[in-house]
Amino acid sequence: MNLYLMRHAHAGVPRENPVLDAKRALIKEGREQCMLMARVLSALKVQVDVIVSSPLKRALQTAQFVGTELGYDARVEISPALGPDADFASFQQMLARYSECEGVLAVGHNPNLFQFLGRLITGNGGAAIRMRKGSVAHLDLDRHPALLQWLIDPRSARYIYASVQKSSRPKTSRK
Repeated sequence: MNLYLMRHAHAGVPRENPVLDAKRALIKEGREQCMLMARVLSALKVQVDVIVSSPLKRALQTAQFVGTELGYDARVEISPALGPDADFASFQQMLARYSECEGVLAVGHNPNLFQFLGRLITGNGGAAIRMRKGSVAHLDLDRHPALLQWLIDPRSARYIYASVQKSSRPKTSRK
């Protein structure tokens, strides 16, 4: 299975009240991060069979925006195993549920998302990998421990897009 772990995009300042914080939506910058990362995933020819999201609004919106841009037609599935207070055992059960799928995009939160990533690639959680808002990590779960193929964040993606737009050849006139 190809697992794409994605941290939700930027949703502004966290709220003190957990009920209100769960309803916090993406801000303009977050929606732009979603579109950028969806373009990156499309350029990398990422194909997903299922998109699974945390129940929180900001993660669900991230999953929906990216799914739409990828041409994903099915409904985004919601799993508490991707919520901010989820544990690794419930995350593993969620992965087992989708074991027949070739590509899975899972959208969740830090700190548990980067902890899950560390446990998958080391087998014991010894790795600490930073995932900025909107970041996507590609893991090959057919290997044990899982193999991290790549990790891209919106800041790196913006830099790559900007450098690609600039020509490396000097401009010459055809007079």
